[in-house]
Amino acid sequence: MTIEFILPDIGEGIVECELLEWLVVEGEHIEEDQPVAEVMTDKATVQIPAMHAGIVKKLHYAVGEIAKVHEPLFAMQPDDAEGASDNQDSVNEPSEDASNTISDLNANLPQSESAQGVVEDFILPDIGEGIVECEIVKWNVSEGEQIEEDQAVVEVMTDKAVVEIPAKNAGVVHKLYHAQGDIAKVHTPLFALLVAGEGSGADSNQEIQGAASNAESTQTGESKGQQSTSSKANPTADITPSKFKEGDYEPPVVIEGKVLASPAVRRVAREHNIDLSGVTGSGKKGRILKADVISLNANNSNAKAKELNETSTATAQGSTITPTSTSGGVRVEKVRGIQAAMAKQMSASVYTIPHFTVSDEVVMDNLMTLRKMLKPEFEAKAIKLSFMPFFVKALSLALTEFPVINSQLNDDASELTYFDDHNIGFAVDSKIGLLVPNIKGVQNLSLLDIALQMQEIINQAREGRIAGEHLKGGTISISNIGAIGGITATPVINKPEAAIVALGKTQKLPRFDEQGNVFAQHIMAVNWSGDHRIIDGATMVKFNNLWMSYLTQPEKMLMHLK
Repeated sequence: MTIEFILPDIGEGIVECELLEWLVVEGEHIEEDQPVAEVMTDKATVQIPAMHAGIVKKLHYAVGEIAKVHEPLFAMQPDDAEGASDNQDSVNEPSEDASNTISDLNANLPQSESAQGVVEDFILPDIGEGIVECEIVKWNVSEGEQIEEDQAVVEVMTDKAVVEIPAKNAGVVHKLYHAQGDIAKVHTPLFALLVAGEGSGADSNQEIQGAASNAESTQTGESKGQQSTSSKANPTADITPSKFKEGDYEPPVVIEGKVLASPAVRRVAREHNIDLSGVTGSGKKGRILKADVISLNANNSNAKAKELNETSTATAQGSTITPTSTSGGVRVEKVRGIQAAMAKQMSASVYTIPHFTVSDEVVMDNLMTLRKMLKPEFEAKAIKLSFMPFFVKALSLALTEFPVINSQLNDDASELTYFDDHNIGFAVDSKIGLLVPNIKGVQNLSLLDIALQMQEIINQAREGRIAGEHLKGGTISISNIGAIGGITATPVINKPEAAIVALGKTQKLPRFDEQGNVFAQHIMAVNWSGDHRIIDGATMVKFNNLWMSYLTQPEKMLMHLK
């Protein structure tokens, strides 16, 4: 029997890797935990060990190709599969002892297992492009609870949004594999569900027959006095967790300069500054488990605390210094979800895009008059009309004349992509962090359409339930800092976009007319940041002037109605 070796998780957020070197060839016999391939991620070079002993049948990638996590890396025939096939040919009819075994198994089988159904694991599906893990925010069900198909079972938070995971089938929740706050991996079991069905009885009968076949094969092997025959007749006996504990039945594997530990364990060790070469693994073949690292860290912490306590006691006994109270405590929190994504995005933008800024002032009086006049009409349709739909529509009209502002440069600065659609993003301060959803195809939308979509997206974002499609594909962004009282700012471009504008709050300020008389005007400060690799200062100023003209004289936008 040929099985596929699935490339496991090899680092937090890693979804693919480059194959540097195959350490085996097709047809070669390999041992369990033997390094098979060397791959390179964007963080490190990693050796991938074999999970089973057997013969390599097919290598799915050539050197230099990109392999995807959770997809087949190579095919192999395990040693156990060959033994099971040989034994299946030698066993034809059950013996009398095997029949007795079947009767015993039928008698001992719990009625609840055959009557209630089958326990199935719910595998966490893909919940977004590039998402490999998520945080459990809230369980909506509890163990033992009856749930229906498509019922929301759990809320999880990725680095983009909070998502509800629905049940695929109706049944009883058997077990929740994660606690609130835990990190769950995509394509791994999230919870177990007891599903009722007619097939449960048949499954139980198949389990009985399989167990009886194993029992008969074992008895046959014992009568012949051949240990190898008994082993082949029951190939699962060598790996049954209930019979052997990890590390008890196989000697540790020693690889010069290497330790056996998964990427997750190595990450925990790095977080606690623990050298894995000094850790004794309790897993199979000496593999270091997460529990080993956590236990060692706890012991180190206790030893340090004890040493500190002894030092403090000795100091207190040998000194007459009056103890003083301490202040200024420190609290450390894990950076996760939206905050982690924003940290990476902003760092990538600042370090790779040369920013430049253009600032100006917009006279808002005419726009304020127009909004006041249209507001009742929008309210009649249950739509709240703010200034943002005007800013968005005016921006789209200006982009039509300056398409370079709506373009994006690739990573190696060799290609410039122009977008026909104006997908204009706007920053929203949601309950899970800063989000920048966007409205697609603004060039084809009316002011009413923009206001309606913006209202729906903002409501979803503030609840943390915004659809992923609204967070992808943006071409330019607006940050309305004036909504929370800000006046000026230097915004950071939302990479890979080419420009972003920050809008300050509108202020009533004194100005001079042509005769030198003082009068009041409503002024809003605007601050643009542009990608200086593709936008020069003169182009940005001309673009800004056109955009502001649509805001200071909003009737000009009527020229472009279709």
